[in-house]
Amino acid sequence: MKLTVCRKAHFNATHRLCNPNWSDDKNLKMFGACNNTNYHGHNYELTVKVKGEVDQETGMVYNMNDLKVLIKEHVLNRFDHKNLYADVDDFKDLNPTAENIAVAIWKHLRPHINQNHELSIVLAETHNNYVEFNGEF
Repeated sequence: MKLTVCRKAHFNATHRLCNPNWSDDKNLKMFGACNNTNYHGHNYELTVKVKGEVDQETGMVYNMNDLKVLIKEHVLNRFDHKNLYADVDDFKDLNPTAENIAVAIWKHLRPHINQNHELSIVLAETHNNYVEFNGEF
């Protein structure tokens, strides 16, 4: 029997959506206010989902305290209260869209979670806009 356990976390970060190969006009048309040269911020809500078999000895799919520590160490310490575009190496050459942020988070967590477990990231940028990534490339 497989179950999915979920852990939520929050972080605040600023970013600017921009393709440096495009003109200012094209960036503005594509990204609108998110292209603000002075950046803008979000209160991101992160849900990390780990799916797997229930361990018969512990009764757990995954130790939630261990997951909490992994999220703090590999996500919150890296992204919280940062300018994603300017301060985070993941986005030096990558547009910090919600999609790309979710993939980056997945890549930072995946090596630390047993491969027998499936990993999925849900990242909400606003109350209405969120993305989910489960490692399918």
